Parts: sequence; structure tokens; C-alpha cells
Amino acid sequence: MCADRLHRIVIAIMLGFIMGVAGAGMFKLAFLFQLFVMIMLFIWAFTDFCPSLYILRKVLPACEDK
Repeated sequence: MCADRLHRIVIAIMLGFIMGVAGAGMFKLAFLFQLFVMIMLFIWAFTDFCPSLYILRKVLPACEDK
């Protein structure tokens, strides 16, 4: 398992968790989680630096380009 692939899996799990929290009626908490994900994605898009991917690459190897 490489860092980039695990990062995408973690994002998908986080979005699913947010949907579950919203489905349980905890809309304020779901909004805060969603806001956090959006801010992280904006940081990644505008600066090409993702803090969570940086940490994952310290633990796991980066994916090789095909």
C-alpha cells in the first residue's frame, strides 16, 4: 500500500463518516467535519501541499508513476 492510495481511501472514509453523522441528525458536527475536509482540499489545490499526505509519506512510500 502506498501513501497516495491510502490518502484517497482515507478521504473516502471521512466523507462516508460525515454522511453518517449527518444522517444521524448531528448537522453541526457534520458541517464542521465537512468544512475541515474542504479547507484541507483547498490548501492542497492552491499550494500543492497536503499536510495529511506529507505525514503519510513519512510512514509509507509514495506511489510509483506508471
